[in-house]
Amino acid sequence: EKMRLYLIKKLLPDLEDRRKFHEKFASSTSFHGVQNIVQTQSKARRALWLLIVIGGLAIVIWQICSRFIYYFSWPTTTTVVVQYVENVKFPAVTFCNMNRFQAHAVSNLKAIFIIWNIVSAILQKFSMDDKYFQELNYFLLGNQNFSIKDFTRENGFYLNSSTLLECDFFGKPCYPQDFEHIFTEYGNCFTFNHNDLSARRVSLSGRGLHLLFDVQQDKFTDEPTLGYTDAGITFVVHSPQELPRFDGLGLLTPVGTHAQVAIRQLKSIIQEYPWGECKPDIKLRYHKIYSTNGCLLECKARYIQDWCGCLPFILPGNGTECDLLKFYKCVYPAVYDIEIKGLCTVGTHNSTCPTPCEETDYPTTVTYANFGGENAIKYFSTKLNKSPEYIRQNLVRIEIKYHDLSYKITQQQKALTISELLADVGGQLGLFCGASMISIIELLEYIFTNFCWMCIFLLLKAPEMPQWNNPSHNQSTHKEKKMGIQEC
Repeated sequence: EKMRLYLIKKLLPDLEDRRKFHEKFASSTSFHGVQNIVQTQSKARRALWLLIVIGGLAIVIWQICSRFIYYFSWPTTTTVVVQYVENVKFPAVTFCNMNRFQAHAVSNLKAIFIIWNIVSAILQKFSMDDKYFQELNYFLLGNQNFSIKDFTRENGFYLNSSTLLECDFFGKPCYPQDFEHIFTEYGNCFTFNHNDLSARRVSLSGRGLHLLFDVQQDKFTDEPTLGYTDAGITFVVHSPQELPRFDGLGLLTPVGTHAQVAIRQLKSIIQEYPWGECKPDIKLRYHKIYSTNGCLLECKARYIQDWCGCLPFILPGNGTECDLLKFYKCVYPAVYDIEIKGLCTVGTHNSTCPTPCEETDYPTTVTYANFGGENAIKYFSTKLNKSPEYIRQNLVRIEIKYHDLSYKITQQQKALTISELLADVGGQLGLFCGASMISIIELLEYIFTNFCWMCIFLLLKAPEMPQWNNPSHNQSTHKEKKMGIQEC
């Protein structure tokens, strides 16, 4: 009863005070138009202003809802900026001979290529024909300690003064020791500018890396029955901090040709999820910067390490190297399962390897010409002590240079930020209702006050709860039961 009296006297105003409160809010609020509804004496004018305020409020609600719907669709815009500079970093270039192995070292040519196809299947999709498995079984039974890694390093393509006849970078000579060895699906490959040295910069367009290779077809061979029929040099231009990727991206230069490669630098900046598909918090263990190719290789390495207890030498990591039997019985089936089950996926934000937030690519334009005229053929024939036919069938010249000293930045940006969303909402409120953030606070205060009054009113009207735990009531009830009195 004391609570009821307190609520009535202190917190719940009478009808007259509440009416005055409503009139005061309507006449003093910063919502334009509400005052004209309350203060005007003309019913027609009051009705007109009521329609105007309701119409403006409806438009505001519609506009604000549309802006929020647009914001939560996570829209983006893409800007392209071309930046000209005085000098630009030269990329890394990885070169491979399309003839993988030395002919004199291959005793069982077909078995070696089948083994290498199993190894390179880790990097690119490859389906093995069943007719080769029997021959491979015979080879494995007699060569259980055979190491395809050591065999490839010792008997694959090599880079020395006999295979690299000329090398020039921006007017200065370069040598085979300036190239770093790396294993790819082409066996032994060699990367120029692998350490991203500060000196490897270009300050003039039209000048860069000039190379002359001798592929030595008579010393290296491939197996035409397995699909390897080309002779020449394949290469890929990539960032010095990333691994080369040849599957579909390698440039082929056949023997007897002169290839001129004009490159451009393209930087791509992708927004993080939900605006874009990148995840900035992903780090790789064995690569300096994140890339989808490096992430994919590390993902495959983890699964193969867990399933087979060893690690293929062509994948990054520090595990025990897989022998031939492990490659044949475990690694190749594991790679097949990874591909079929989609355990290592690339692309979207929820895939194993999402798109990198920043990426540098080098789009290329390649033109070809036949290598050397008659005088050039005679010159190299005399210099190398080789026949003109040998020169045409083995030499490859490659020139790689920047098209111009500029780089293009393709940046994905948020089409609508939080500040722009608030500015849109504020603009709609001000245009159609003349309201601001102060007006919103006034309205919230008014709604909260009326809500409190409604709660107090409902509490006062609530029925009284029975006193189940009252001791005196329990004692009287006990006495009545003793006297045999029962209440209907």
